[in-house]
Amino acid sequence: MRRSALPLLMAALLASGCATTDPYTGEQKTSNAAGGAAIGAIGGALIGAASSSRGDRGKGILIGAASGAALGGGIGHYMDRQEAELREKLAGTGVSVARQGDNIQLVMPNSLTFDVGSASLKLPAINALSGVAMVVAEFDQTDLRIVGHTDSSGSRDLNMRLSQDRAQAVASELVRQEVSINRMVTHGAGPDQPIASNQTTEGKAQNRRVEIMLTPRG
Repeated sequence: MRRSALPLLMAALLASGCATTDPYTGEQKTSNAAGGAAIGAIGGALIGAASSSRGDRGKGILIGAASGAALGGGIGHYMDRQEAELREKLAGTGVSVARQGDNIQLVMPNSLTFDVGSASLKLPAINALSGVAMVVAEFDQTDLRIVGHTDSSGSRDLNMRLSQDRAQAVASELVRQEVSINRMVTHGAGPDQPIASNQTTEGKAQNRRVEIMLTPRG
């Protein structure tokens, strides 16, 4: 394979993702699995080219591309399936599910999870976490980062402690539902990562939340 074939291979791989219809929005898009496969293939091709002698460079590119595609597509497909099951289990609970590359973000609003100033989970949150636990028990090659957030009312020290306690309460409930504690880390962000204005009641309500980020194990 001539050296000029490598850019052509990259372009073909990037264009090879199959367009699918998102079952939740109806939007036409390239699947995460296909995108992961293309990215993995490019990475594999580059490694194959770099590690091969001049005479074997074409063969190295092809082998590297095939290996990279299998790895990238496998992770994407794994997270695609997990996302679909989470959406099914959490439908109607008030927990939002968002995809960020190969990661899945769950956002639990404070109206669902805690009373004002409290770190004791309410029953609707416990029920929602039951669905989360069922899915992550099946997909045991993902880890969970649980982050508590508050609005800016009250002292920063109080909000930092409260956000950490709330993140820990979510983790403890998942442990009670038989999710391994070794898969989880918790963090209290307090008021430091707002997603809306803290100058309005509505904005403060949006900022009070717990986020769970599910990431594939590397």
